[in-house]
Amino acid sequence: RHCRGNMHHLLSPVRVPPIESSVLQSPVFTKQPGSIVFPVDSQEKNREVVFSCEAQGSPSPLYRWKLNGTAITPKSVSHYSLSGGNLRISHLDKDQDAGTYQCLAFNSFGTIVSREASLTFAYMENFKTHRRSSVSVREGQGVVLLCGPPSHSGDLTFSWIFNEYPSFVKQDTRRFISQETGNLYIAKVEPSDVGNYTCVVTNTVTKTRVQGPPTPLVLRSDGIMGEYEPKIEVQFPEIVHVAKGSTVKVECFALGNPVPSINWRRMDGIPFSRKVDVRKASGVLEIPYFQQEDAGTYECVAENSRGRNTVKGKLSFYAPPHLIEKPQDVQKPIDDSLVWECKATGKPKPSYRWMKNGENLESLEERIQVANGLLSISRLTLSDIGMYQCVAGNKHGEVYSNAELKVIAVAPDFSQSQLRSHTMVKEGGDVLMECRPKMSPWGGISWRKGSETLQESNSILSLGSLHNIMVAFSMRFVATSFTLTVVHVCCFPEPTIITTPPSTLDVTVGESIVLPCQVTHDPSLELKFTWFFNEQLIHFGDHGGYFEKVGGQHSAGDIMIRNIQLRHAGKYTCAVQTKVDSISIAADLVVRGPPGPPTSIHVEEISDTTASLSWRPGPDNHSPVTTYTIQARTPFSLGWQAVTTVPEMVGGRRLTATVIDLSPWVEYEFRVLASNAIGTGEPSKPSKQARTKETSPKVTPANVSGGGGSRSELVITWEPVPEELQNGGGFGYVVAFRPYGATGWMQAAVPSSEASKYVFKNDSIQPFSPFQVKVGVYNNEGEGPFGPVITIYSAEEEPGRAPTRIRAKSLSASEIEVSWKALPWNTSKRRVLGYEVSQKREKEEAASVQRTVGNQTSAIIRGVRGSNTYYVTVRAYNTAGAGLPSVTVNVTTKKPPPSQPPAKVMWNTLNSKIILNWEQVKALENESEVTGYKVLYKRNRHSRPSVMETNTTSVELSLPMDEEYFIQIKPFGEGGEGSSSRQITIPRIPENYLLLWFHVNKNHSSVFLEMYAFLPPSRLIC
Repeated sequence: RHCRGNMHHLLSPVRVPPIESSVLQSPVFTKQPGSIVFPVDSQEKNREVVFSCEAQGSPSPLYRWKLNGTAITPKSVSHYSLSGGNLRISHLDKDQDAGTYQCLAFNSFGTIVSREASLTFAYMENFKTHRRSSVSVREGQGVVLLCGPPSHSGDLTFSWIFNEYPSFVKQDTRRFISQETGNLYIAKVEPSDVGNYTCVVTNTVTKTRVQGPPTPLVLRSDGIMGEYEPKIEVQFPEIVHVAKGSTVKVECFALGNPVPSINWRRMDGIPFSRKVDVRKASGVLEIPYFQQEDAGTYECVAENSRGRNTVKGKLSFYAPPHLIEKPQDVQKPIDDSLVWECKATGKPKPSYRWMKNGENLESLEERIQVANGLLSISRLTLSDIGMYQCVAGNKHGEVYSNAELKVIAVAPDFSQSQLRSHTMVKEGGDVLMECRPKMSPWGGISWRKGSETLQESNSILSLGSLHNIMVAFSMRFVATSFTLTVVHVCCFPEPTIITTPPSTLDVTVGESIVLPCQVTHDPSLELKFTWFFNEQLIHFGDHGGYFEKVGGQHSAGDIMIRNIQLRHAGKYTCAVQTKVDSISIAADLVVRGPPGPPTSIHVEEISDTTASLSWRPGPDNHSPVTTYTIQARTPFSLGWQAVTTVPEMVGGRRLTATVIDLSPWVEYEFRVLASNAIGTGEPSKPSKQARTKETSPKVTPANVSGGGGSRSELVITWEPVPEELQNGGGFGYVVAFRPYGATGWMQAAVPSSEASKYVFKNDSIQPFSPFQVKVGVYNNEGEGPFGPVITIYSAEEEPGRAPTRIRAKSLSASEIEVSWKALPWNTSKRRVLGYEVSQKREKEEAASVQRTVGNQTSAIIRGVRGSNTYYVTVRAYNTAGAGLPSVTVNVTTKKPPPSQPPAKVMWNTLNSKIILNWEQVKALENESEVTGYKVLYKRNRHSRPSVMETNTTSVELSLPMDEEYFIQIKPFGEGGEGSSSRQITIPRIPENYLLLWFHVNKNHSSVFLEMYAFLPPSRLIC
């Protein structure tokens, strides 16, 4: 009666009209907003976006929106407007409207919140329009051309123009364009690489394309770079985080001479799956649809004949949250308890929060507890009714799950909670029996054993030593409540004992080891082995396949750790469990390996050529550090280079050293590597950049030369001193010169580090007069030395005479031979360095010119047209230019060769001979007559063909028949070679087989039937 009164009191204020449950429905999203990237460069006049949001429910849901957690209030004058649940934003403002949006849908049942959707703006500015300095390298050296993309938002793609559009740089084993930085890498520079390079940047969102200023690439003339080992300049980060299901591309490229090859491999030895794509001459490793098994450490190997270099990086798998267990709509009685569990997969492991009616649920009351994905509410009341959402999130995203809670009253019901009929207990153990009837509000409980009522005061009952006793309980609903704990109950199997003693194991990186776990136990009980690493459960099959169960016996739970890494060091626990007892044992695993990277690299003091360094040791990984190695990097070096130190050998106990032989006025970064008996560890992080002090320059310009120019000029040229050898700011050149045999020097300062030319003009300078020249250097710290004295001639005059005895004759339809009488090689101050031969057709304005070098007296002009008249002149030239033209002669080229190829080519084999036949080629009226044929044959598609000439329409070739042959036939005449027949393939004929060949020409038609039969002699029937 007391219980009924309480229930009536609780229910009386709630008045709900009798409506069918199918009519009413809490809100459920059918469409949620998605993130939008808006291009700022859009030409649309009314720049607007629409976020979609739609929910179903009864009553029909209403909507509101939040921007960065703050409610949006659409007004008639606002640029926000609602259409149903959709939010329209007009007249977009980048500063005001960028952010995170959420839609809220609500009706009388409660409120739900959509996933987050972002609005971002993509843009790209122009390059700064300043001139870029030329990059000077030796032939055979590697070079990096920097792109330096402008300020932007949105993903970019990069390409490079060579000289002028649309000539783009093509990537191969020698050239690589990084899509991460935009830089262009040339592994080994060749003369054909000289020119202007322009970086082209495209924003993939706005489709905007901008070009940077051109960067000139010039060759130094002080020699060719020798061979050197690969220097990896493009390397992926130490850790790359990759989303589940996405495509990852990592880059690796090296400079070197010879050009290095690039290869990829996994450090765990697992071969690449077929989905992995190694592209762009192995410069890019692409893994589509990235999964957990693709995670691991990858190595890029750059190798040539001079050595090899490697770089490693870890691909780390991550996944946004994905719900695998969601709270479901539930109806609970008053005073009951609610437990909702929300589980999600993801990496990193997701965290959880709960919301009620669109607001974060705080544990302000003790009866409401939120722990990870678990929501528990005890003693439910009507105020708990509403819409709840579990939000699982990590740094890669959030997912939402909705559930509705209804609270009602319920009479006591035992049907869903029955006691177990039998319980087996370990001697000395405890047992707990629970009675949990369904009722609301909560009543009292009493216990009986047989007919004996257990006293309410006996909350803990000791029954003494009992053997093989099954205790049965019945229950009835009474007005008191307590829990019964029974001690010393029933059944004593043999205890489980681990026979493997505790131990500490010591291994080296890369080795494999077995961790034993063997037991004795009651044979009637089933064993379950569980292993923990640093108190975390080991999931076999994960962890990159390092852990493997190898215990073959029923009483053995041994595991093997393969290819041990440093991260596997720690405490391993084997737990053995039966349904009666459990026991565990632990073993400590010590892993020895190369040292970890040193830390805190500091440049304590720096001069013009030395730097004093200090560092702190990293972990020695259980093997003492024996030596440290110091490396340095500058903006001009090819990656990291070993440097000379004092002391020369840095011992493992030293934490300081002095680097010597540095270049003055250069920015350096330093890093330190530690080595022990096992190997060399990973390098430290680089030190902060430090610039060496200035000093006067020591290096003079290379390749000083000159000559040429205009009348009365002395032109002096040199190769600029590289920036890393200028030793200080304010760098420039001092040019000294004097007429050959004079005593005093004239000097001129050239205050530009990039200058490479000086011109002295004076009317008193005679043509082609010798001068002694030397070029020195200076900077802010003072003057440096002069280079060696060389002799340079002033500008000369053009040749004053024209060549004579000009002759021209047609060699074929496409070639003309021109000859002339040479001029004296050196007459006074007017030298002849060679001849210019120019030719043009009748009625053509511009002439084509080709030059010869030296005292050559003939040249062949190629690429002319057949049956055309050409006008030819010849001039002598020198550094001042071309001299007077010769008389003009004309020549008419021969008729073009036959345009029709040989037709109806037929072949046969007999006695190791290939017999070829074809139809006679007839020249057209405007073509030269056929005087013969060339038969071109080769053994494979890539070899150079052999040639046989004949003046008939058939030929016999004596060739071994155990090879495949490719044959073509060309007609020729005085106009040159004509069109070739289509290539025919003669297959390899096995030994002791005879080829039968049939050719049918029916009624002189153009239909041919060719039949081939390869028959052994034993099956040949005539």
